[in-house]
Amino acid sequence: MTSLKTGHYKCGQIVAYSLMLSYGMPLDRRSTRLARHNYVGRGIYFVTVCCDRRVPHLQNPSVASRIMALLIECAARYSFRLHAFCVMPDHVHILAGGAHDDCDLLEFIRVFKLRSAFEFRQSHYCRLWEMSYYDRILRPSDSIEEVAVYIWWNPVRKGLSAHPGDFPYSGSQTIDWIECSGRSLDRSPSLPWADDGPV
Repeated sequence: MTSLKTGHYKCGQIVAYSLMLSYGMPLDRRSTRLARHNYVGRGIYFVTVCCDRRVPHLQNPSVASRIMALLIECAARYSFRLHAFCVMPDHVHILAGGAHDDCDLLEFIRVFKLRSAFEFRQSHYCRLWEMSYYDRILRPSDSIEEVAVYIWWNPVRKGLSAHPGDFPYSGSQTIDWIECSGRSLDRSPSLPWADDGPV
């Protein structure tokens, strides 16, 4: 198959170069997402979705509230239980578990990002999210509560609140999170994979 060329560059190279200039994306960025079947079923997933260029779009209370509402709505639509979530100024942490064998995390996150990005662009005329996101599939040996506490203490670590329960954009649908986050647990649990690169 032949490809159209402009000067010395193929069309695909021009598109990639435009994306790099527009969004700061590396030309050789590769997806390390696992095969799709890994994201279908009753798994438990830790997902972090970051704002485009880490601009703190979510520090606006009305935007943060709407993002939280859309997250809860999309989770219900795709039958995911939100074990923990936190809407930070420039990113969202989500700890979600599929409720049945057909639950599709990739579709849940795709629709959540699509709907929230569309609403945000309508009112703010700019991109809301990075093109990709971080994910981690929890193993049976991983503690759900430990990951949840890590998420809930994020605003405290960043100086946004004195206690997790004071932050209005965190919560859980399955755990008494106010009680759990206040226990004498390690408030900065060791999650060596929490800072993995984007996928």
